[in-house]
Amino acid sequence: GVERVRLADIAAPAGLPPRAARAHYATRERLLQALQDRFVSDYCAHLDAAMARCPPGDWSARLRTFVRTGVDGYLDHVALHDVVFHDQRSHDRQAWQDNPVIERLVELLEGGIAARVWVAPDPRLTAVIFFTAMHSAVDRVIASGEPADRQRLSQTLIGYFGRSVQ
Repeated sequence: GVERVRLADIAAPAGLPPRAARAHYATRERLLQALQDRFVSDYCAHLDAAMARCPPGDWSARLRTFVRTGVDGYLDHVALHDVVFHDQRSHDRQAWQDNPVIERLVELLEGGIAARVWVAPDPRLTAVIFFTAMHSAVDRVIASGEPADRQRLSQTLIGYFGRSVQ
């Protein structure tokens, strides 16, 4: 968790000398905020690139791609994710409102609804539920200590999400 991480611990893997990190980021918290922003930006860019490869009207393919890419993105960077997002401070409820990943899910759901492929009376709430389910399912796999069966995890989530909007 973040409470044990020093500014130098963050700067070194980023290729920054600790003095440069201190000069640019006055506090560890500012550097962690920048890392959170970059993690989310990179994660979303990866999602966007994967989604762009899907046929525009194939909503099922888009949902499958979103889930697989999301699961892989979390599992591929779990150590960084945990350092910058998991700490002992209180939960930030505003993050559920201002979350770019959830925004992408809302757009995906609204597109499928507009195309009359899916039904969801509240796309934003559905997106929050999907995001929370995906995040929690990956956390469960990590906590189990067993090797992640990404295919099975993704297929389970895809099936659940697909049935939820039928």
